[in-house]
Amino acid sequence: MLFKLAWRNIWRNKRRTAITVASIFFAVFFAVFLRSMQLGAYGKMIDSVVRFYSGHVQIHAKGYWDDQTLDNSFNQNDPDLAAISELDNVELTAIRLEGFGLSSVGEVTKGVMLLGVDPTTENHLMGLGDKIQSGALFDANDQSVIVAEKVAEFYHLSVGDTMVFISQGYHGSSAAAKYPVSGIAKFTAMILNERAVLFPLKEAQNFFSADGRATSIAVIVKNPNSLKETASELRTKLDSTKFEVLDWEEAMPELVQAIQADGAGGIIMLMILYMVVTFGMFGTMLMLIQERVYEFGVLLSIGMSRFKLWTVVFLEGLMTTMVGAMLGVIGVYPLVLYFYNNPYEFTGGAAQAMREQGWEPVLPASLDPSIAITHMLIIVVISILIAFYPAITIRKLHPVEARRN
Repeated sequence: MLFKLAWRNIWRNKRRTAITVASIFFAVFFAVFLRSMQLGAYGKMIDSVVRFYSGHVQIHAKGYWDDQTLDNSFNQNDPDLAAISELDNVELTAIRLEGFGLSSVGEVTKGVMLLGVDPTTENHLMGLGDKIQSGALFDANDQSVIVAEKVAEFYHLSVGDTMVFISQGYHGSSAAAKYPVSGIAKFTAMILNERAVLFPLKEAQNFFSADGRATSIAVIVKNPNSLKETASELRTKLDSTKFEVLDWEEAMPELVQAIQADGAGGIIMLMILYMVVTFGMFGTMLMLIQERVYEFGVLLSIGMSRFKLWTVVFLEGLMTTMVGAMLGVIGVYPLVLYFYNNPYEFTGGAAQAMREQGWEPVLPASLDPSIAITHMLIIVVISILIAFYPAITIRKLHPVEARRN
């Protein structure tokens, strides 16, 4: 009976109910949309970084993170590493050998990052084949290199040209060789686009006199929400005296801080939005109570308990809130779905700045259902808090004085 009474009371003043529902609708609509775009951007940012190079989890030899030299590499065939593929949440692993050297073409020289990779794995991981602007992706047994776009521009290189490299190999050995260019690639991260030279992993090991050795293993997980659990399992399974395991948050704290700083701004905007909505809802409740003081006095006079009366008013507010919140979620879903499938693409200076940070200049939306649920719950909590005002008013109400007013 109380539910039926509350539902009928809602539509006694259709204009007031429509205004209240509309305010809640737009609050949930904009809150869910803004948060979806914000979290979608963070997700894309993280995915760009981890899938391009770092991985969700990185595995190194003990001490490599503090002293990144070939001498702190590890044996890629170590039997302990077989435990990585045994974890259910592991999607892909990429073994790499990274070093630095001096490149030369003719009389021109430039310091470059030398990166040994497995072409098949990297093609799945970061779409290496799609980044080739000219030439082709090398095979695992090739003796050629893929050069980053800016390096090729610096040397005026074309596919088939030869580059000379000099570096220090494993345990101080001398490393020097020349290789033809099999492809020129354009990478998203500017630091790599300006310095990276990719070798087949076997050839990189041969160049550095580091047969069978690697400097890192990038691990991609199936479910990023279980990243911490996966990293913890890897630490348990791997010998901590030989290996160290870092998730992307530990490996890139500056990215975490950037996301947190930007996220704080988004939360402040949402707080301002909800403050406006809260005052609007409270004003509606205040007006509702003042208009119905006589009605409340009559109901109390004929024996209706104060608790039941407050329950009816509380249900009215809750129903109005739920209607507005659900309509807001239903209304925003097509827009979020559109931007999920058709991410907004930045152009000009904004796109260039994002590329320099290593991120793709696109802004997708997130379809995480927890976003909508969270903001619906926020609105419901606000409604419940506002309901304490009529509870206090009804408790202090004197039936005789209410009827006189």
